Amino acid sequence: MDNAPCFEATTDDVRVVVQTFWLDDQSEPDEHRYVWAYRIRIENHGAEQIQLLRRSWRIVDGQGRIDRVEGDGVVGEQPVIDASASFEYMSGAALETPTGFMGGTYHMIRPASREQFDVNIPVFSLDSPHQRAVLH
Repeated sequence: MDNAPCFEATTDDVRVVVQTFWLDDQSEPDEHRYVWAYRIRIENHGAEQIQLLRRSWRIVDGQGRIDRVEGDGVVGEQPVIDASASFEYMSGAALETPTGFMGGTYHMIRPASREQFDVNIPVFSLDSPHQRAVLH
């Protein structure tokens, strides 16, 4: 992953790495619309295949408003990730404030044993160039 801000968390043998990107061409600060893309890589460092079934997000804007988003899979998929492999996808978020943060949980399963488990998505900062730097 390149020079964009990077956040990561490891739960058991699963590492989640997030990078954020400010989208100036889609943002309209005068209209209170601030947009970011984020790239997520889910790395399976375990010995068994895993599958991402669902996601739960907690998105907090600069005013402290909380939005909870839940759904099946990610970007229309419920990816199966082999041992020592990874899955990567891009998505995005829009806020009404120039800063905020988000994080959450992936709800996973080990298909061989049917064991379900949760993986932490690291909390990551969404900061636009229209806001002075803020540490969350």
